[in-house]
Amino acid sequence: MADTATGIAPQAQDAAPEFPMPRQSRCPFDPPPALKDLQEQGPLTKVRLWDGSEPWLVTRYAEQRAILGDPRVSADTDQPGYPTKASPEAGEGKLSFIMMDDPEHARLRRMVTAPFAIKKVEALRPAVQRIVDGLIDDMLAGPGPVDLVDVFALPIPSLVICELLGVPYEEHEFFQEHTKTMVRTTATPEERGVATREVAGYLAGLLGKRLAEPKDDLLSSIAGRITAGELTHQQATEMALLLLIAGHETTANMIALGTLALLQHPDQLALLRETDDPKLVASAVEELLRYLHITHLGRRRAVTEDIEIGDQVIKAGEGVIMVNEIGNRDPEVFADPDRLDITRDARRHVAFGFGVHQCLGQPLARMELQVVYGTLYKRIPTLKLACALEDVRFKTDAFIYGVHELPVTW
Repeated sequence: MADTATGIAPQAQDAAPEFPMPRQSRCPFDPPPALKDLQEQGPLTKVRLWDGSEPWLVTRYAEQRAILGDPRVSADTDQPGYPTKASPEAGEGKLSFIMMDDPEHARLRRMVTAPFAIKKVEALRPAVQRIVDGLIDDMLAGPGPVDLVDVFALPIPSLVICELLGVPYEEHEFFQEHTKTMVRTTATPEERGVATREVAGYLAGLLGKRLAEPKDDLLSSIAGRITAGELTHQQATEMALLLLIAGHETTANMIALGTLALLQHPDQLALLRETDDPKLVASAVEELLRYLHITHLGRRRAVTEDIEIGDQVIKAGEGVIMVNEIGNRDPEVFADPDRLDITRDARRHVAFGFGVHQCLGQPLARMELQVVYGTLYKRIPTLKLACALEDVRFKTDAFIYGVHELPVTW
Protein backbone atom coordinates (compact mmCIF):
# COMPACT_ATOMS: atom_id res chain seq x y z
CA MET A 1 0.00 0.00 0.00
CA ALA A 2 1.04 3.63 -0.49
CA ASP A 3 2.96 5.54 2.16
CA THR A 4 0.31 8.02 3.26
CA ALA A 5 2.87 10.18 4.98
CA THR A 6 4.80 10.88 1.80
CA GLY A 7 2.25 10.22 -0.91
CA ILE A 8 4.85 8.10 -2.70
CA ALA A 9 3.78 4.90 -4.35
CA PRO A 10 5.49 1.81 -2.95
CA GLN A 11 7.51 1.30 -6.11
CA ALA A 12 9.39 4.52 -5.34
CA GLN A 13 10.60 2.95 -2.09
CA ASP A 14 11.27 -0.46 -3.58
CA ALA A 15 11.84 -1.29 -7.25
CA ALA A 16 11.05 1.65 -9.49
CA PRO A 17 8.81 0.73 -12.45
CA GLU A 18 10.14 1.31 -15.94
CA PHE A 19 8.98 4.33 -17.90
CA PRO A 20 7.41 4.69 -20.41
CA MET A 21 4.75 2.08 -19.68
CA PRO A 22 3.04 0.03 -22.42
CA ARG A 23 -0.41 1.00 -23.59
CA GLN A 24 -3.29 -1.45 -23.97
CA SER A 25 -3.97 -2.12 -27.63
CA ARG A 26 -7.69 -2.52 -27.01
CA CYS A 27 -7.82 0.96 -25.41
CA PRO A 28 -5.79 3.09 -27.86
CA PHE A 29 -7.15 6.42 -26.58
CA ASP A 30 -6.38 5.78 -22.91
CA PRO A 31 -3.13 6.19 -20.95
CA PRO A 32 -1.33 2.99 -19.91
CA PRO A 33 -3.18 1.26 -17.04
CA ALA A 34 -0.01 1.44 -14.92
CA LEU A 35 -0.19 5.24 -14.98
CA LYS A 36 -3.72 5.14 -13.61
CA ASP A 37 -2.57 2.82 -10.81
CA LEU A 38 0.32 5.12 -9.91
CA GLN A 39 -1.95 8.17 -9.91
CA GLU A 40 -4.31 6.48 -7.47
CA GLN A 41 -1.40 5.64 -5.16
CA GLY A 42 0.11 9.11 -5.00
CA PRO A 43 1.21 12.15 -6.97
CA LEU A 44 4.93 11.28 -7.10
CA THR A 45 6.65 8.04 -8.03
CA LYS A 46 10.26 7.22 -8.83
CA VAL A 47 10.57 5.50 -12.21
CA ARG A 48 13.48 3.92 -14.04
CA LEU A 49 14.52 5.09 -17.51
CA TRP A 50 16.45 3.11 -20.12
CA ASP A 51 19.80 4.41 -18.80
CA GLY A 52 19.11 3.36 -15.19
CA SER A 53 18.39 6.89 -13.95
CA GLU A 54 15.40 7.34 -11.64
CA PRO A 55 13.55 10.65 -12.01
CA TRP A 56 10.27 11.49 -10.32
CA LEU A 57 7.11 10.78 -12.30
CA VAL A 58 4.34 13.30 -11.54
CA THR A 59 0.89 11.88 -12.24
CA ARG A 60 -1.59 14.30 -10.67
CA TYR A 61 -2.84 17.53 -12.18
CA ALA A 62 -2.22 19.93 -9.28
CA GLU A 63 1.36 18.78 -8.74
CA GLN A 64 2.10 18.93 -12.47
CA ARG A 65 0.97 22.55 -12.70
CA ALA A 66 2.85 23.44 -9.52
CA ILE A 67 6.11 22.07 -10.91
CA LEU A 68 5.66 23.43 -14.44
CA GLY A 69 5.03 26.88 -12.98
CA ASP A 70 8.00 26.78 -10.58
CA PRO A 71 11.12 28.79 -11.58
CA ARG A 72 13.27 26.27 -9.68
CA VAL A 73 12.82 23.70 -12.45
CA SER A 74 14.79 23.85 -15.67
CA ALA A 75 13.98 22.86 -19.24
CA ASP A 76 17.69 22.91 -20.11
CA THR A 77 18.79 19.42 -21.16
CA ASP A 78 22.32 20.16 -19.91
CA GLN A 79 21.19 20.58 -16.30
CA PRO A 80 22.23 17.81 -13.87
CA GLY A 81 19.44 15.28 -13.46
CA TYR A 82 17.55 16.17 -16.63
CA PRO A 83 15.65 13.00 -17.59
CA THR A 84 16.95 11.49 -20.80
CA LYS A 85 14.67 10.49 -23.65
CA ALA A 86 12.88 7.19 -24.03
CA SER A 87 15.65 5.06 -25.48
CA PRO A 88 19.38 5.08 -26.19
CA GLU A 89 18.54 5.27 -29.91
CA ALA A 90 16.38 8.36 -29.56
CA GLY A 91 19.29 10.75 -29.16
CA GLU A 92 19.35 14.10 -27.40
CA GLY A 93 19.60 17.68 -28.49
CA LYS A 94 18.11 21.13 -28.00
CA LEU A 95 15.33 22.48 -30.16
CA SER A 96 15.67 26.25 -29.94
CA PHE A 97 14.08 28.08 -26.99
CA ILE A 98 11.77 25.31 -25.73
CA MET A 99 14.81 23.65 -24.14
CA MET A 100 16.17 26.82 -22.59
CA ASP A 101 15.46 28.79 -19.41
CA ASP A 102 14.74 32.47 -18.88
CA PRO A 103 16.02 35.03 -19.61
CA GLU A 104 17.33 33.56 -22.91
CA HIS A 105 14.17 31.51 -23.39
CA ALA A 106 12.02 34.63 -22.99
CA ARG A 107 14.26 36.73 -25.26
CA LEU A 108 14.05 34.26 -28.14
CA ARG A 109 10.38 33.41 -27.65
CA ARG A 110 9.36 37.08 -27.79
CA MET A 111 10.83 37.31 -31.29
CA VAL A 112 8.15 35.01 -32.72
CA THR A 113 5.19 35.67 -30.43
CA ALA A 114 3.34 38.26 -32.55
CA PRO A 115 2.18 35.98 -35.43
CA PHE A 116 0.59 33.60 -32.90
CA ALA A 117 -1.38 36.25 -31.01
CA ILE A 118 -5.11 35.51 -30.92
CA LYS A 119 -6.12 38.49 -33.13
CA LYS A 120 -3.53 37.58 -35.76
CA VAL A 121 -4.61 33.94 -35.70
CA GLU A 122 -8.30 34.82 -36.00
CA ALA A 123 -7.48 36.84 -39.11
CA LEU A 124 -6.26 33.58 -40.66
CA ARG A 125 -9.51 31.70 -40.00
CA PRO A 126 -11.11 32.44 -43.42
CA ALA A 127 -7.96 31.21 -45.19
CA VAL A 128 -7.91 28.02 -43.12
CA GLN A 129 -11.61 27.52 -43.87
CA ARG A 130 -10.85 27.76 -47.60
CA ILE A 131 -8.05 25.21 -47.24
CA VAL A 132 -10.29 22.77 -45.35
CA ASP A 133 -13.18 23.17 -47.81
CA GLY A 134 -10.86 22.73 -50.77
CA LEU A 135 -9.40 19.50 -49.42
CA ILE A 136 -12.88 18.15 -48.67
CA ASP A 137 -13.96 19.08 -52.22
CA ASP A 138 -11.02 17.06 -53.55
CA MET A 139 -11.93 14.09 -51.35
CA LEU A 140 -15.55 14.10 -52.47
CA ALA A 141 -14.58 14.44 -56.13
CA GLY A 142 -12.27 11.44 -56.07
CA PRO A 143 -12.68 7.73 -55.37
CA GLY A 144 -12.77 6.27 -51.87
CA PRO A 145 -11.60 5.01 -49.54
CA VAL A 146 -8.83 7.53 -48.80
CA ASP A 147 -6.14 7.89 -46.17
CA LEU A 148 -7.37 10.87 -44.14
CA VAL A 149 -3.85 11.52 -42.82
CA ASP A 150 -2.41 11.89 -46.31
CA VAL A 151 -5.21 13.80 -48.05
CA PHE A 152 -6.51 15.95 -45.19
CA ALA A 153 -4.94 15.88 -41.72
CA LEU A 154 -1.34 16.55 -42.76
CA PRO A 155 -1.91 19.05 -45.61
CA ILE A 156 -3.95 21.49 -43.48
CA PRO A 157 -1.36 22.45 -40.84
CA SER A 158 1.46 22.05 -43.37
CA LEU A 159 -0.14 24.56 -45.73
CA VAL A 160 -0.79 26.98 -42.87
CA ILE A 161 2.69 26.88 -41.33
CA CYS A 162 4.31 27.05 -44.77
CA GLU A 163 2.28 30.18 -45.51
CA LEU A 164 3.20 31.74 -42.15
CA LEU A 165 6.90 30.93 -42.39
CA GLY A 166 7.27 31.52 -46.10
CA VAL A 167 8.34 27.95 -46.88
CA PRO A 168 7.25 26.82 -50.39
CA TYR A 169 4.53 24.19 -49.95
CA GLU A 170 5.96 22.31 -52.94
CA GLU A 171 8.68 21.17 -50.55
CA HIS A 172 6.22 19.70 -48.02
CA GLU A 173 6.99 16.06 -48.85
CA PHE A 174 10.69 16.74 -48.26
CA PHE A 175 10.28 18.25 -44.79
CA GLN A 176 7.41 15.99 -43.73
CA GLU A 177 9.43 12.87 -44.47
CA HIS A 178 12.43 14.14 -42.53
CA THR A 179 10.43 15.45 -39.56
CA LYS A 180 8.75 12.04 -39.25
CA THR A 181 12.24 10.62 -38.68
CA MET A 182 13.07 13.37 -36.18
CA VAL A 183 10.08 12.55 -33.95
CA ARG A 184 10.33 8.76 -34.25
CA THR A 185 11.60 7.25 -31.00
CA THR A 186 13.07 4.23 -32.79
CA ALA A 187 15.23 6.31 -35.12
CA THR A 188 18.97 5.96 -34.57
CA PRO A 189 21.07 9.02 -33.69
CA GLU A 190 22.52 8.81 -37.19
CA GLU A 191 19.08 8.80 -38.83
CA ARG A 192 17.86 11.66 -36.68
CA GLY A 193 21.06 13.59 -37.32
CA VAL A 194 20.77 13.23 -41.09
CA ALA A 195 17.10 14.25 -41.06
CA THR A 196 17.79 17.27 -38.85
CA ARG A 197 20.72 18.42 -40.97
CA GLU A 198 18.72 18.08 -44.18
CA VAL A 199 15.82 20.23 -42.97
CA ALA A 200 18.07 22.68 -41.12
CA GLY A 201 20.24 23.10 -44.19
CA TYR A 202 17.19 23.77 -46.31
CA LEU A 203 15.87 26.38 -43.86
CA ALA A 204 19.29 27.98 -43.52
CA GLY A 205 19.28 28.44 -47.29
CA LEU A 206 15.85 30.05 -47.21
CA LEU A 207 16.97 32.39 -44.44
CA GLY A 208 19.90 33.39 -46.60
CA LYS A 209 17.52 34.29 -49.42
CA ARG A 210 15.36 36.33 -47.02
CA LEU A 211 18.44 38.22 -45.84
CA ALA A 212 19.00 39.30 -49.44
CA GLU A 213 15.34 39.75 -50.39
CA PRO A 214 12.95 40.06 -47.42
CA LYS A 215 9.27 39.18 -47.87
CA ASP A 216 6.15 39.50 -45.73
CA ASP A 217 6.61 36.25 -43.81
CA LEU A 218 7.96 34.92 -40.53
CA LEU A 219 11.24 33.72 -42.04
CA SER A 220 11.96 37.28 -43.14
CA SER A 221 11.19 38.54 -39.65
CA ILE A 222 13.59 35.97 -38.19
CA ALA A 223 16.20 36.89 -40.80
CA GLY A 224 15.83 40.52 -39.74
CA ARG A 225 16.97 39.51 -36.26
CA ILE A 226 20.20 38.23 -37.81
CA THR A 227 20.75 41.58 -39.52
CA ALA A 228 20.07 43.36 -36.23
CA GLY A 229 22.64 41.20 -34.45
CA GLU A 230 20.03 39.63 -32.14
CA LEU A 231 20.42 36.12 -33.57
CA THR A 232 23.18 34.14 -35.17
CA HIS A 233 22.36 32.34 -38.40
CA GLN A 234 22.46 29.07 -36.45
CA GLN A 235 20.03 30.33 -33.81
CA ALA A 236 17.68 31.59 -36.50
CA THR A 237 17.79 28.23 -38.28
CA GLU A 238 17.01 26.36 -35.05
CA MET A 239 14.06 28.68 -34.40
CA ALA A 240 12.67 28.15 -37.91
CA LEU A 241 13.12 24.39 -37.54
CA LEU A 242 11.18 24.36 -34.25
CA LEU A 243 8.29 26.34 -35.75
CA LEU A 244 8.14 24.14 -38.85
CA ILE A 245 8.03 20.88 -36.86
CA ALA A 246 5.69 22.10 -34.13
CA GLY A 247 3.46 23.79 -36.66
CA HIS A 248 2.38 20.68 -38.50
CA GLU A 249 3.25 17.45 -36.65
CA THR A 250 1.14 18.06 -33.55
CA THR A 251 -1.96 19.45 -35.24
CA ALA A 252 -1.93 16.83 -38.00
CA ASN A 253 -1.92 14.05 -35.41
CA MET A 254 -4.74 15.70 -33.44
CA ILE A 255 -6.89 16.01 -36.57
CA ALA A 256 -6.57 12.32 -37.43
CA LEU A 257 -6.65 10.93 -33.89
CA GLY A 258 -9.54 13.19 -32.91
CA THR A 259 -11.53 12.06 -35.93
CA LEU A 260 -10.90 8.41 -35.07
CA ALA A 261 -11.96 9.01 -31.46
CA LEU A 262 -15.19 10.66 -32.60
CA LEU A 263 -15.93 7.81 -35.02
CA GLN A 264 -15.64 5.47 -32.04
CA HIS A 265 -18.01 7.69 -30.02
CA PRO A 266 -20.95 8.21 -32.43
CA ASP A 267 -23.07 10.03 -29.84
CA GLN A 268 -20.40 12.71 -29.47
CA LEU A 269 -19.83 12.84 -33.22
CA ALA A 270 -23.57 13.40 -33.73
CA LEU A 271 -23.57 16.32 -31.28
CA LEU A 272 -20.69 17.94 -33.11
CA ARG A 273 -22.04 17.24 -36.58
CA GLU A 274 -25.47 18.68 -35.83
CA THR A 275 -24.47 21.82 -33.93
CA ASP A 276 -24.29 25.34 -35.32
CA ASP A 277 -22.92 26.67 -32.04
CA PRO A 278 -19.24 27.71 -32.33
CA LYS A 279 -18.96 27.46 -28.54
CA LEU A 280 -19.76 23.74 -28.65
CA VAL A 281 -17.22 23.26 -31.44
CA ALA A 282 -14.60 25.06 -29.32
CA SER A 283 -15.63 22.92 -26.33
CA ALA A 284 -15.16 19.78 -28.42
CA VAL A 285 -11.64 20.87 -29.33
CA GLU A 286 -10.70 21.38 -25.67
CA GLU A 287 -12.21 18.05 -24.65
CA LEU A 288 -10.42 16.15 -27.41
CA LEU A 289 -7.14 17.82 -26.43
CA ARG A 290 -7.75 16.72 -22.84
CA TYR A 291 -8.97 13.22 -23.67
CA LEU A 292 -6.29 12.34 -26.21
CA HIS A 293 -3.24 14.49 -25.35
CA ILE A 294 -0.75 13.39 -28.01
CA THR A 295 2.60 13.93 -26.26
CA HIS A 296 2.97 10.85 -24.10
CA LEU A 297 6.60 10.82 -23.01
CA GLY A 298 6.03 13.64 -20.56
CA ARG A 299 7.32 17.17 -20.13
CA ARG A 300 10.76 16.78 -18.62
CA ARG A 301 12.57 19.07 -16.25
CA ALA A 302 15.56 19.19 -13.93
CA VAL A 303 15.23 20.62 -10.42
CA THR A 304 17.79 23.34 -9.63
CA GLU A 305 16.80 23.95 -5.98
CA ASP A 306 15.01 21.76 -3.46
CA ILE A 307 11.23 21.85 -3.95
CA GLU A 308 8.63 20.58 -1.51
CA ILE A 309 5.61 19.04 -3.23
CA GLY A 310 3.06 17.88 -0.69
CA ASP A 311 5.14 16.06 1.94
CA GLN A 312 7.91 15.13 -0.48
CA VAL A 313 11.10 17.09 -1.13
CA ILE A 314 12.44 16.86 -4.67
CA LYS A 315 16.11 17.65 -4.36
CA ALA A 316 18.26 19.83 -6.56
CA GLY A 317 19.81 17.71 -9.29
CA GLU A 318 16.85 15.34 -9.55
CA GLY A 319 14.74 14.98 -12.67
CA VAL A 320 10.96 15.19 -12.97
CA ILE A 321 8.59 14.01 -15.70
CA MET A 322 5.10 15.46 -15.91
CA VAL A 323 2.93 12.91 -17.72
CA ASN A 324 0.20 15.28 -18.84
CA GLU A 325 -1.88 12.55 -20.47
CA ILE A 326 -2.66 11.12 -17.00
CA GLY A 327 -2.84 14.62 -15.48
CA ASN A 328 -5.65 15.32 -17.91
CA ARG A 329 -7.43 12.22 -16.58
CA ASP A 330 -7.20 13.29 -12.91
CA PRO A 331 -10.63 12.64 -11.32
CA GLU A 332 -10.01 15.42 -8.79
CA VAL A 333 -10.23 17.90 -11.68
CA PHE A 334 -12.30 16.20 -14.39
CA ALA A 335 -15.33 14.17 -13.33
CA ASP A 336 -15.51 10.75 -14.98
CA PRO A 337 -12.24 11.55 -16.75
CA ASP A 338 -12.12 8.46 -18.98
CA ARG A 339 -15.35 9.49 -20.72
CA LEU A 340 -15.26 11.64 -23.85
CA ASP A 341 -17.80 14.41 -23.33
CA ILE A 342 -17.60 17.37 -25.70
CA THR A 343 -20.06 19.36 -23.56
CA ARG A 344 -17.78 19.46 -20.50
CA ASP A 345 -15.63 22.46 -19.65
CA ALA A 346 -12.17 21.03 -20.32
CA ARG A 347 -10.35 24.32 -20.72
CA ARG A 348 -8.16 23.64 -17.66
CA HIS A 349 -6.36 20.78 -19.40
CA VAL A 350 -2.57 20.75 -19.61
CA ALA A 351 -2.26 19.52 -23.20
CA PHE A 352 -0.36 22.72 -24.02
CA GLY A 353 1.64 22.63 -20.82
CA PHE A 354 1.67 25.33 -18.16
CA GLY A 355 3.90 28.18 -17.10
CA VAL A 356 6.45 30.07 -19.18
CA HIS A 357 7.00 27.13 -21.53
CA GLN A 358 3.38 26.51 -22.46
CA CYS A 359 2.88 26.07 -26.18
CA LEU A 360 3.47 29.24 -28.20
CA GLY A 361 1.29 28.05 -31.09
CA GLN A 362 -1.79 27.04 -29.09
CA PRO A 363 -4.06 29.80 -30.53
CA LEU A 364 -3.22 28.59 -34.05
CA ALA A 365 -3.73 24.93 -33.17
CA ARG A 366 -7.08 25.66 -31.52
CA MET A 367 -8.31 27.67 -34.51
CA GLU A 368 -7.26 25.01 -37.02
CA LEU A 369 -8.93 22.26 -35.01
CA GLN A 370 -12.11 24.31 -34.61
CA VAL A 371 -12.34 24.77 -38.37
CA VAL A 372 -11.65 21.09 -39.04
CA TYR A 373 -13.97 19.61 -36.40
CA GLY A 374 -16.66 22.15 -37.25
CA THR A 375 -16.55 21.40 -40.98
CA LEU A 376 -15.50 17.85 -41.86
CA TYR A 377 -18.38 15.92 -40.28
CA LYS A 378 -21.03 18.32 -41.55
CA ARG A 379 -19.80 18.13 -45.11
CA ILE A 380 -19.27 14.35 -45.01
CA PRO A 381 -21.97 13.21 -42.54
CA THR A 382 -21.54 9.54 -43.49
CA LEU A 383 -17.78 9.51 -42.84
CA LYS A 384 -16.69 6.14 -41.43
CA LEU A 385 -13.68 3.92 -40.97
CA ALA A 386 -12.77 1.82 -43.99
CA CYS A 387 -11.09 -0.84 -41.85
CA ALA A 388 -11.45 -2.46 -38.45
CA LEU A 389 -10.19 -0.42 -35.49
CA GLU A 390 -7.68 -3.16 -34.67
CA ASP A 391 -6.14 -2.71 -38.12
CA VAL A 392 -5.34 0.97 -37.53
CA ARG A 393 -1.60 1.47 -36.88
CA PHE A 394 -1.01 3.75 -33.91
CA LYS A 395 2.20 5.72 -33.44
CA THR A 396 3.61 3.97 -30.43
CA ASP A 397 7.06 4.57 -31.96
CA ALA A 398 6.98 8.37 -31.94
CA PHE A 399 7.25 11.30 -29.53
CA ILE A 400 3.90 12.52 -30.85
CA TYR A 401 1.04 10.02 -30.64
CA GLY A 402 -1.40 9.52 -33.47
CA VAL A 403 -2.05 7.14 -36.35
CA HIS A 404 0.17 6.35 -39.31
CA GLU A 405 -2.81 6.11 -41.66
CA LEU A 406 -6.56 6.50 -41.26
CA PRO A 407 -8.51 4.77 -44.05
CA VAL A 408 -11.98 6.32 -44.32
CA THR A 409 -14.90 6.17 -46.67
CA TRP A 410 -18.45 7.62 -46.82
